[in-house]
Amino acid sequence: MFHSSTEEVTPGGDTPECGPVRGVSSVDRSGFNETTSYGPASASSASSRRSLDEGSTSSSHGPSLPRILSGQFPHNCRLGWTNSSILASTSDGTPICSNGGTPRLRRTLGSHPARTPLTDHTATTSSSPTTTSGASVIVAVVEGRGLARGEIGMASLNLKCPELVLSQFADTGTYAKVITKIHISVPLEILMPDTASEKGKGTKLFNLITENFPGVAFTAIQRKYFNERKGLEYIQQLCAPEFSTVLMEVQAKYYCLAAAAALLKYLEFIQNSVYAAKSLKVSFKGSEQTAMIDSASASNLELVVNNRDHRSEHSLLGVLNHTKTSGGARRLRSNILEPLVDVDTINIRLDTIQELLQDEGLFFGLKNAIGHFLDIDQLLSVLVQIPKQETVQVAEAKIAHVIQLKHTLDLVPRLRMVLKDCNTALLKAYSTSLEDNRFDMILEQIKTVVNDDTTFLKGSLNMRTQKCYAVRPNINEFLDIARRAYTEIVDDIAGLVNQMGEKYGWPMRTSFSTARGFFIQMKFEGAVLPEGKLPAEFIKVTKHKNNYGFTTADLMKMNDRCDEALREIFHMSYVVICQLLSTIHQHIHCLYKLSDAVSMLDMLLSLANACTISDYVRPEFTDTLAIKQGRHPILERMAGQQPVANNSYISEGNNFVIVTGPNMSGKSTYLKQVALCQIMAQIGSFVPAEYASFRVADQIFTRIGVDDDFETNCSTFMLEMKEISYIIHNVSDRSLIIIDELGRGTSAEEGIGICHSVCEFLLSLKTFTLFATHFLELCQLESLYPNVENQHMEVQHTRSADSGAESVVYTFLLNRGCSEERHYGLRAAEMTALPSDIIQEAKTIASKVSEQLLAKQQSDPETQRQRVVYHLATRLLLTARNSRLDRDSLRTYLKGLKKQFEAELQAAGQTASADTEEE
Repeated sequence: MFHSSTEEVTPGGDTPECGPVRGVSSVDRSGFNETTSYGPASASSASSRRSLDEGSTSSSHGPSLPRILSGQFPHNCRLGWTNSSILASTSDGTPICSNGGTPRLRRTLGSHPARTPLTDHTATTSSSPTTTSGASVIVAVVEGRGLARGEIGMASLNLKCPELVLSQFADTGTYAKVITKIHISVPLEILMPDTASEKGKGTKLFNLITENFPGVAFTAIQRKYFNERKGLEYIQQLCAPEFSTVLMEVQAKYYCLAAAAALLKYLEFIQNSVYAAKSLKVSFKGSEQTAMIDSASASNLELVVNNRDHRSEHSLLGVLNHTKTSGGARRLRSNILEPLVDVDTINIRLDTIQELLQDEGLFFGLKNAIGHFLDIDQLLSVLVQIPKQETVQVAEAKIAHVIQLKHTLDLVPRLRMVLKDCNTALLKAYSTSLEDNRFDMILEQIKTVVNDDTTFLKGSLNMRTQKCYAVRPNINEFLDIARRAYTEIVDDIAGLVNQMGEKYGWPMRTSFSTARGFFIQMKFEGAVLPEGKLPAEFIKVTKHKNNYGFTTADLMKMNDRCDEALREIFHMSYVVICQLLSTIHQHIHCLYKLSDAVSMLDMLLSLANACTISDYVRPEFTDTLAIKQGRHPILERMAGQQPVANNSYISEGNNFVIVTGPNMSGKSTYLKQVALCQIMAQIGSFVPAEYASFRVADQIFTRIGVDDDFETNCSTFMLEMKEISYIIHNVSDRSLIIIDELGRGTSAEEGIGICHSVCEFLLSLKTFTLFATHFLELCQLESLYPNVENQHMEVQHTRSADSGAESVVYTFLLNRGCSEERHYGLRAAEMTALPSDIIQEAKTIASKVSEQLLAKQQSDPETQRQRVVYHLATRLLLTARNSRLDRDSLRTYLKGLKKQFEAELQAAGQTASADTEEE
């Protein structure tokens, strides 16, 4: 029979939860020397089942029910150990996890947080989710040793989604890639070899991970469990047939296989179940398939979380998120943090969004069909696990999962119908994948056992009723008897409440809650209770305004009888459901196709929906970043704010743009706007502009803000230097860099020197850089390097007719050239309560300093001529690469280019002669 999951666990005792390795047919006594059995138990595997039961010493749990796909993680799998150095071990005492003398261990298995995500984690990572309920990913990380140092293997598995994600890549000394990947996954726990943290002498990678993720549990695993041979065996056993091609990708990726071995071994211990054979989706993701955005940049750009208010929707995710399913929301968040770099894939998505926008019937048809789907990933996760122990809760959950599965499969024909006449390649591919006859096969098998009208409903009583009557009548005679008994008890409860209502003449009704069961609810409309209180027979009274909730001793007894009848029903229904699941298990993996289709369609619908709210345009991909009348996507969505549109142009010929302008003129907003539009384009979204062309960026870096960091004891300047050092060490020719202020945390001379040297380094690359600064001296770089362009945020000066006072009007418009504003910081100071004599003195001193520092400088004629020739050459090169003009149009364009070149050359000569006359 079933036992409650709140059963007491004796600390340190030989309980069913702390027995040998779960799901291991013969106990592994030397790490990974023997084979772990992952197959679901069947009638023919009695000996295997017997060894599982004997190994778990479950004498107090009675006969085992059929071992079949599990429901949820039972809460009683926690151990009662406290601060033990051994977190989990095989029966011979061989430790799997040990603290290795390191103080970084944040938990023992007895306090494992897998069921209760860390509450402080959201505040510790910039990529914190806004659409997921909490962290649920466990990540294993291993680094090569000796000559292989810097080669990283990673394996991660989401406890709510049965997908094992493997990665292996070479990282730099800063470990930027691995830190970024861990940030994106929002880990619940990080596993590393104990050798990485031995006796406080942690490796550089270990120290960086613990610094960057202070709120995440860290567990040291013995190095021998990072075994690549065993990892490959695990994947061969667990990988679903649809994804078996991953074996070809990973069979030589020794480090990610080693990480997978340790992760899966560890999961056997912390979960009260193991994954069934051929049940997991296994995928390999290298670092070259997506653009890298580090966690600081994700925070600076407010990609998934608003920095001022974490609950606010004023982030890029909040702007684009109109998803209907949690799978779609997860996919959108993942894509924003890791945009695509493959142009063909991006264009396929853009084609799909364009079709959705042009075909109103398809758009609304898909929206309605997708909106009814549940979380397929989470459903899959519980269906592919084998429980170690069956309880009432597991049985009830399993019945609910089958109802959810039926509800999901009932929606497939409707989705097929909507996609039947689509035109784009992606929609056709998903339409074809949904034609899989396994969906119909599983549904037909479910309907032989489950009632046709059984479906997923919201509300605890509604769902309880659905679970109670899910199995068809006449399949199990004892089940039918138990249900009749349950129905009679429910009728008796309704009769009792009616009698009470007639007895007292009050409008009583029967209510239900999961915590209280059936109880009486009553609302008084102006009536007065005798003696101001309810009769004594009404107990456990709750009151909210005029609403009373209470019960009676008789009703509580009836609730107990009702619960007992339900336990019998769930017990017998579970046996029938297990038999059903054993027949459909071999086909269940088609749900991975459905999950992928629903989440992708939901995300694309969400991106299309964003286009209907604002005026977005389809981007192109060339060698140039060119945006006409681009707008900030987050500002545009804020109530009462219509941001000023600006043009942007960056190419190989002028790949370094210096932006100057007064405080509050809009420099930071403009820089973030360009980066956000770039990210939107690379996830396959339309962008807020009249026209947009982008060069695919493989990395996006930002250096924004001038705050101290108390946690790492960094001053403003030190933090700036760390961030710019990170950029310099990781930048590539195809990166996009946003630098908003640099060198402000030190003296002006040193600040200018740092900025100048950093600029010269970046100018030697083909990276696209936007550099906002208050150091007007940097504008001289334009006269030294032909690929530098000065731009500034324009302001206007107005004078009051009455008082004659001068004021500044911010236009937020970007124009060519260097800012001519001087002492704008003092104008900002005038707007505060500073005394006027202090302001006046500051103006006098600033003017004298400016005369000394800002001597007029002009470049020589030869430099200007070379600049004009350089610009012509780069324009011709870009035209040859990207032009789609016909012959006549191209001839006209080239003639215009020639005239422009001659005019610029003449202007350069005139400037030179004017300078000569002045001398």
